[in-house]
Amino acid sequence: MGYGLLAAAIAAEVAGTTAMKYSEGFSRLWPSVITVAGYVIAFALLSQTLKTLSMGTAYAIWSGAGTAVIAAIGMVFMGESTSALKLAGIALVIAGVLVLNLGGAH
Repeated sequence: MGYGLLAAAIAAEVAGTTAMKYSEGFSRLWPSVITVAGYVIAFALLSQTLKTLSMGTAYAIWSGAGTAVIAAIGMVFMGESTSALKLAGIALVIAGVLVLNLGGAH
């Protein structure tokens, strides 16, 4: 249950961050509303995951996955530059989340 809520929290955060790009500095109503709603939902769901997952694990997965997905969305759909260094950075974020989770299992 905790990981399902966490996945939903990540999806809400990604939706909110993506909408923020289209809000043009919160000057466009609907993208701004989606941004705020996305973050409210993301934090509400994240707080629920803390009932069953450790704080470090939940936050590492939430922030790391959100960062990696947003970076990929920027490169694939928004014309942001792609380079080997950026891809390596995404891989390091993912690796960091994995290491934190494996380290907590012992």
